[in-house]
Amino acid sequence: MVPALRYLGTACGWARAGSPRGIPATCGPALGRPQPLCQGARSASTSSFDVVVIGGGIVGLASARALILRHPALSIGVLEKEKELAIHQTGHNSGVIHSGIYYKPESLKAKLCVQGAALIYEYCNQKGISYKQCGKLIVAVEQEEIPRLQALYERGLQNGVQGLRLIQQEDIKKKEPYCRGLMAIDCPYTGIVDYRRVALSFAQDFQDAGGSVLTNFEVKDIEMARESPSRSEDGMKYPIVIRNTKGEEVQCQYVVTCAGLYSDRISELSGCSPDPQIVPFRGDYLLLKPEKCYLVKGNIYPVPDSRFPFLGVHFTPRMDGSIWLGPNAVLAFKREGYKPFDFSARDITDVITKSGLIKLVSQNFSYGVSEMYKACFLSATVKHLQKFIPEITVRDILRGPAGVRAQALDQDGNLVDDFVFDGGDGVIGNRILHVRNAPSPAATSSLAISGMIADEVQQRFKL
Repeated sequence: MVPALRYLGTACGWARAGSPRGIPATCGPALGRPQPLCQGARSASTSSFDVVVIGGGIVGLASARALILRHPALSIGVLEKEKELAIHQTGHNSGVIHSGIYYKPESLKAKLCVQGAALIYEYCNQKGISYKQCGKLIVAVEQEEIPRLQALYERGLQNGVQGLRLIQQEDIKKKEPYCRGLMAIDCPYTGIVDYRRVALSFAQDFQDAGGSVLTNFEVKDIEMARESPSRSEDGMKYPIVIRNTKGEEVQCQYVVTCAGLYSDRISELSGCSPDPQIVPFRGDYLLLKPEKCYLVKGNIYPVPDSRFPFLGVHFTPRMDGSIWLGPNAVLAFKREGYKPFDFSARDITDVITKSGLIKLVSQNFSYGVSEMYKACFLSATVKHLQKFIPEITVRDILRGPAGVRAQALDQDGNLVDDFVFDGGDGVIGNRILHVRNAPSPAATSSLAISGMIADEVQQRFKL
């Protein structure tokens, strides 16, 4: 892992620490089912905005919402390449409201997660969005894991995570009757929610406040407006032109990009550096059969091993009552490749030639082989799960959904572990703020991130 990167300078520098502000929820009726969103009143061919947000996932929508609530006089638009909002990383994640225990103390990731979790719970209460604060156990099943567990507990205390306690075998059984373990961290503040529903609520707030959402708008070019012979007023006031793959365009003064799996390519389109590169990792989940869901009450996680980049297979209850088991972490051969054989020649070529993937593989070869093996053979995953709940068998599980994680990777093969925000030089670069890396727990942190982005936009663009 590379250390937390906080400096924000010119020429696409790294993130600088800020003091995220909680964004208050707007008043409105409690949401039942997610409400359909209408496209903004303006057509893409004639739209002009003060600020455009590229990306209709939870971070982009939270940021657009924060901006319009803070600057109601500005015209703000969201551009999303799909016909629906929040269907990729937001719509394919585990739904966990993380507490902030895992992250390096004083890192942006730790601060935004702890603040973001509190804001998500508050927002859901205000909007009537269902969630379950079902808690989490991080369980040591081997004696050698106990020192790491105790160190993790101390880290959580440093991060200000609420309600943490170390518990022994008898208390593990009280929380999770079918789980075995020597010692565990009881993290009662962890919860679950449907993040796509939360994201759609953000979008509704944004539109209710006067914002516009343009779907089916896949960005192809970002350039300065060409001055017409008549010196059009729009060309002078809205100097940036964003064009989509259908030839439609919008004009704006400033741009915020929250493009997830395509954050490096959107940055490159704007003339900024493509580094850090995005490497897509697919996470496959298994499902516990309905008749066996009684085995799991809350989230059950292994003790993380700092030698490896991911948290490991865990047990995750869902809002619909199902139990997800996983995920693994394997290289996806397509940026939106949710199936094992989804393939994009461009995506895989970029991963091999432009990123530090080869170095990452060489540094974590045994881990990668193990993840591939578990992806192919259910019995291997079940053997791992049985360390925690011995009653689980291969007959109790089914193959489930998958998600793709946008992981930023530097040229030395290090996973960029903290949030990264940057801009650039030149006429366009000075008018753009890129969210270059928003790793898990970005959904948990989305409201805190949006406050930080709104602060940075206000300061950088003098709004």
